[in-house]
Amino acid sequence: MAEPEVLDHAGVTSNWGPAALESGRRASTDYQNRFAGMRQKWVNKNAYYYDSVKRLLQFIVEPNRRVLGIHCENGLWLDAVRPSRGVGVEVGEKMVEMARQSYPQYQFLTAYPEELDLNETFDYIIFNRISDTTDILAAFQRLKPLCQSHSRLVIYTYNHLWKPIIELAEKMGFKMPLPEPNWLLESDLRSLLLLSGFEWLYTYKIILFPKWIPFISEFFNRFVARLPGFKHLCMVRVLVARPAPIARALKDISVSIIIPCKNEVGNIESAAQRIPGLGKHTEIIFCNDQSTDGTADKIKQIQQEYPEQDIKLVEGPGLCKAKNVWAGFNAAKGDVLMILDADLAVMPEELPYFFKAIVSGTAEFVNGSRCIYPMQKRAMKFMNMLGNKFFSIIFSYLLNQSVKDTLCGTKVLWRSDWERMKPRLDSWGTSDRWGDYELLFGAAKLHLRIVDLPVHYQERIHGATKMVKVFRNGLIMLRMCWAGFLKLKWSF
Repeated sequence: MAEPEVLDHAGVTSNWGPAALESGRRASTDYQNRFAGMRQKWVNKNAYYYDSVKRLLQFIVEPNRRVLGIHCENGLWLDAVRPSRGVGVEVGEKMVEMARQSYPQYQFLTAYPEELDLNETFDYIIFNRISDTTDILAAFQRLKPLCQSHSRLVIYTYNHLWKPIIELAEKMGFKMPLPEPNWLLESDLRSLLLLSGFEWLYTYKIILFPKWIPFISEFFNRFVARLPGFKHLCMVRVLVARPAPIARALKDISVSIIIPCKNEVGNIESAAQRIPGLGKHTEIIFCNDQSTDGTADKIKQIQQEYPEQDIKLVEGPGLCKAKNVWAGFNAAKGDVLMILDADLAVMPEELPYFFKAIVSGTAEFVNGSRCIYPMQKRAMKFMNMLGNKFFSIIFSYLLNQSVKDTLCGTKVLWRSDWERMKPRLDSWGTSDRWGDYELLFGAAKLHLRIVDLPVHYQERIHGATKMVKVFRNGLIMLRMCWAGFLKLKWSF
């Protein structure tokens, strides 16, 4: 016999209207409090699965950052990413108390995600068990004010195709039972993100075989799950999103233009004359990489001839272009960092396009592309062009974003993001002589929005190209691609 409906003071049942949503929240809280004491037992029982998810979260989230965990359960995921400040939110007081006991170094709060009210911002927000949230749109809207422009929202959920398997696993005692979830499609979550002021960036798909069986589990999860087609069958979905960009005023942003130069004496004055003023201040940094043709003397000369411009000379170590560029980056004071090769094959007059792209928020890393517009016949040798197209295909796969020209010297990023990339320099397992791969890998690791910007590529007027020994350089690039594969595709 069905239980009678309970009427409120207005004669409306408690399972109707907003009251029904509140009833669902209370049921979820009661359910969690009932099973809170068993949570760690289930984690231990499925250690292989949890270790797999933990590796992915550690890949996505930088260590020593401010992290908020929504549906943090007993604090496992929050502790896994090693935050400098960790705040966990859960709906059940018993689960929160367990988290406090297990991880006293973090702060844990009892609240529904839809009602969360915090007066601070975070670098990363990890949203676990999103399917148990009654009003996901309201929850996302609550999270938006807790973000800065660089913040990332990381959503951990299940693939809806696994619904019958997961329900069977719960009945057979292989998995901790959960309240009746809302099995959302990835497309549904992406729509909800858009409606609440977030921009979806990428979805990681992992775990085809969640239980540990020697050799078999690793074969399916490390190899088969990464093959085209099979990855769509994976059990776990982890979405990464950023706050929708808000354009900043161009006049409020300062710029440092880094010009790496080695034996480019004939191009120095032209660069100083042609570089346009950008933002509230433009700093021009010539990075002289132990030139032998008088380049350094020429830079000192134009410092005297163009006193109205902020022209600086930085001496590079004479090792490779990458180290020379890093010397310029480390000396820069501007909010935005731009690289412009001293050969001026990319026109300085097109730098305002890059400036507007990054300040508008459309891109967080702007990559110049020479392979879109027609280029002058002798601007790039045929073998260089062929190699560039080949590596663009590999890099688009490695970066999970389309990149048509990996070696265009003109690249633009925020100096704050460069500071986040620096700890990973020379950590990829091989050396990048040019710096382009280091920057692209670093941008991908931070989940920055990378955007190609077409440039008109022209033949250099003075000096000689440094891109010689095509096959030798190609082997170096292949080693860098392999190192990137191991770090960006195989490390989780």
